[in-house]
Amino acid sequence: MLDGGLATELEKRGHDISGKLWSAKVLLEDPGAIEQLHYDYLKAGADIIITSSYQLTFQGMKEAGYTHEQAEDALWRSVEVAVKARERYLSELDKDLPEDRKPLIAASIGPYGAYLADGNEYTGNYGLEHDELVRFHRERFDLLIRSNADLLAFETTPDEHEVNAYFSLLDGPAVAGWITTSTDTAASAAINYQDVIPARAIVALGANCVAPSRVGSFIDQCSWVNDFTPIIVYPNSGEGWDAANRCWVGENDADRFAEHAREWIKAGANIIGGCCRTGPEHIAQLRALVDSMT
Repeated sequence: MLDGGLATELEKRGHDISGKLWSAKVLLEDPGAIEQLHYDYLKAGADIIITSSYQLTFQGMKEAGYTHEQAEDALWRSVEVAVKARERYLSELDKDLPEDRKPLIAASIGPYGAYLADGNEYTGNYGLEHDELVRFHRERFDLLIRSNADLLAFETTPDEHEVNAYFSLLDGPAVAGWITTSTDTAASAAINYQDVIPARAIVALGANCVAPSRVGSFIDQCSWVNDFTPIIVYPNSGEGWDAANRCWVGENDADRFAEHAREWIKAGANIIGGCCRTGPEHIAQLRALVDSMT
């Protein structure tokens, strides 16, 4: 069980996520709000919480007027607020959890398109060479693998070029992570990773921030790797953004989301959660579903 949406849930709680830094803006101004949200997801039943570093890049922070040192501090802080939330959650339990049952922290690495903040994480084709993409991600990657996060989450990957850049980053240090994609072409590239990188580096493959109705096709694409790599899916609520009226439209019902999730599990998903416009209420419903099916 993963957590749910971060930025959109912060917005729902009254925080301003406008601008290119998105949820990172809240991390800089009110880290306690993000710690509380991590905690709320743990209370709702999440086994893994994802840090608020998705939109945090050295390049983006520089353009927003921050120094290199401030960018480093923000990346460290994104992990530390998650650690604090986990410590708080564990301190309130009636008994100590064994090590293999303690919640995990996944340090988020968003795609180059997230830095652009123009929707390109759903299209890709940035026009960058492989080495340019590797350089863009390298410094953030090197910092986060030295943090207290348990693993990395390469999220919303739009095309095979960025998938291959992540392979290059992972092919070296003893670090584990998952890769989730937002397009069919990226999914096709990701599931061929066994020819590129040792399986030990990839702990799961799948999709995030796609419509719940599209999850089944992603699972079908990845189903043959299920023998050696878990399948991870965490779609958005199913709503769409109406740019003209600046509002979300469509279905957002936690019960209905859980009904979708039942089919994902039956289709072979091993790790499930939510992305944009899902919140603790969705994760609580998924937790109840997973427990009942288990």
